[in-house]
Amino acid sequence: MEEIILENRKNGLAVLVAVLLGEVAAVLACILGGVLLEGWHTPRLLGGILLALGLLWLLLGWILLCGLKVLKPQEALVLTLFGKYVGTLKGEGFYFVNPFCVGVNPAAKTQLGQSGDVDSGRKSKEAKALEETSGKKISLKIMTLSNARQKINDCLGNPVEISIAVMWRVVDTARAVFHVDNYKEYLSLQCDAAVRNIVRIYPYDIAPNTDTTGDGIADEGSLRGSSEVVADRIREELQSKVEDAGLEILEARITYLAYAPEIAAVMLQRQQASAIVDARRMIVDGAVGMVEMALERLNEKQVVELDEERKAAMVSNLLVVLCGNRDAQPVVNSGSLY
Repeated sequence: MEEIILENRKNGLAVLVAVLLGEVAAVLACILGGVLLEGWHTPRLLGGILLALGLLWLLLGWILLCGLKVLKPQEALVLTLFGKYVGTLKGEGFYFVNPFCVGVNPAAKTQLGQSGDVDSGRKSKEAKALEETSGKKISLKIMTLSNARQKINDCLGNPVEISIAVMWRVVDTARAVFHVDNYKEYLSLQCDAAVRNIVRIYPYDIAPNTDTTGDGIADEGSLRGSSEVVADRIREELQSKVEDAGLEILEARITYLAYAPEIAAVMLQRQQASAIVDARRMIVDGAVGMVEMALERLNEKQVVELDEERKAAMVSNLLVVLCGNRDAQPVVNSGSLY
């Protein structure tokens, strides 16, 4: 269904003034008609006509007021006439349309965890009543959807908890209203599905022999290290799903990422062990380099001549001192090695 923009309808003020003037004229016509009816001369017929027209306008003239529509900036109103889509009002202004046209917005009362739908409970009754009367309007502003955390298994089977925030807006009101039952709920469900489809491709952390791009070559992609890439893929996946609903996904960002509670402690120990191994590897590499430098300097300066057995003992002692967790406690050897 193609969106039809109703233009040149910003004549609400003129219609309002005309209706008010008509009400005043109808009251005067009723008074004049009543005066003429009291007489016994020819204008009695004219008085009856004026009285009938005045009463008819007073009874039915207010119907025109139902066609007055006020829109604020970045608002739209989808109108139907006896079930048929007639067009959409967009942009701020005071409009007049067919009084029998009805605004349609199936997502008007949908409450989700997103901007514009959160009621803090501190709104006055007048504000809530005003929202109910204008609830058929569709906001064209940029909205933020923050879905609840999901527990998803990554590509290695580890359960992780993830939550994302999606910035979106309505770009086609006709599709948003008529192509899906409720575009807000539709977006929320598609967001959950897109997150699940993309997250299961990546490991939480870098894992060997893992292909996250689908090219058959192992890479270093991960949820923790490639969060921007993952978010972009989620946005692209989500945009392809909500295109028919007239929605545009501007941005997607990961707001929460962690291992599930049942394995969080084990994975923390694994990360700590990996960090300890990396630190030990660095310490050993540095210690070996220092031992090599010490032996080279001793040979260059010819401070002492060491045979292979003394070199092995010296290397062992230096490595123990340099790689140990505690301060060295030297032992003075007053004897001989032999």
